[in-house]
Amino acid sequence: MITDAELAVRAARAGASVVRDLYGTSLARFEKSAGDFATTADVEAEKVILDVIRAARPADAVTGEESGRTGAAGIDRMWLVDPLCGTLNYAVRNMLVAVNVALRTGNGVTVAATADPFAGEVFWTDGERACLREGDGDVDLTPSPESRLVDVNLDLPFPNAPGFRAAHLLAGPAFAERFRPRVVSTTLALAWVAAGRRAAYVTDGHLRDSVHFSSGIALCQAAGCVVTDLRGRPPHTGAGGLVAAADQETHAALLTMIGR
Repeated sequence: MITDAELAVRAARAGASVVRDLYGTSLARFEKSAGDFATTADVEAEKVILDVIRAARPADAVTGEESGRTGAAGIDRMWLVDPLCGTLNYAVRNMLVAVNVALRTGNGVTVAATADPFAGEVFWTDGERACLREGDGDVDLTPSPESRLVDVNLDLPFPNAPGFRAAHLLAGPAFAERFRPRVVSTTLALAWVAAGRRAAYVTDGHLRDSVHFSSGIALCQAAGCVVTDLRGRPPHTGAGGLVAAADQETHAALLTMIGR
């Protein structure tokens, strides 16, 4: 029987294949809210991902970005699926996107996978290891602050404003002296923190059971990153938002800047 972690990888790869195959084609858009939409690629990738999960775990519940929650109420196992994180990027032929699949069991995410459709990479965790899979081989993820690159999410919502505004963090002289800013508008950036390609990632928002963020948070935690809310508390327990840093020193510096 396939493990939950392998199922997450398989599902993320299936979604990534759809995203890759439809890239650059003429895609229908489906309006969701002001400034937000899905495309044919989002819908088709989610369908394939859900088919993979349901074939292996028919009793589990699923929450999909496009299809919402399905499955019996009160189920302890919930799959969280974001078939195309970075839809606006994708729609204008920008390849900075991710496919996210995570499993929440009880109160915590136990396995997760984030696929980069165009690099052919899948970042995954079984809750203990955090690895990068290319082809059939796995390499352990190793966080590192050496790049000094910090991604800051500028997308709405900003529930902690005016106390915290991401743009103000970027504009602060202390940030410019220590870090180099990046804004990619996809949670693939969290996988990069776990892999040592970014020093940190900062976002506002309420992220519990988020189809966008659950995979990346789980990857960072399993890789040994320092992961808290915007005020240094455990994720989902305080002010909300997220600071995921490669090491304690980077994390402490960002919290000081955020608190100013």
